[in-house]
Amino acid sequence: MLPSLAVFWVVLIVLLLAFVLGRGFFGPLNRVMREREAAIRSAQELAEASAARAREAAEQFEQRTKAAQAEFHREMEENRRRANEKRAAILAETRRDVDAQLAEASDRLKTQAAEARVQLEQEADALGEAIVERVLGRKAS
Repeated sequence: MLPSLAVFWVVLIVLLLAFVLGRGFFGPLNRVMREREAAIRSAQELAEASAARAREAAEQFEQRTKAAQAEFHREMEENRRRANEKRAAILAETRRDVDAQLAEASDRLKTQAAEARVQLEQEADALGEAIVERVLGRKAS
């Protein structure tokens, strides 16, 4: 039993339809889908590369920030050290000035005390003579 000619035509039309649809519809559809997949892969790779560059830039920024902070702290410490040295120098100079002024005042005080003693001794002698003269009614010899 041979199939009838109608079956042959149905098979031929189905094969022709499959060929036409494969070439005219599914072929371009598959090509578009492959292009979209390639574009998606490309976009993902580009996004990953951008993310890697962003991470690298963030790391560089962090390193530069830490370096700048370290430099800032070093400069602050250097300024503090210089200020302490300057303060110590000013304090030492002030102490020298105060010691010199104190020594000068002490010398003046000693001189004034010696002068006052001499003057008191002279006045005591004069008072003594005046008392003797008054008590005795004459000058003491």
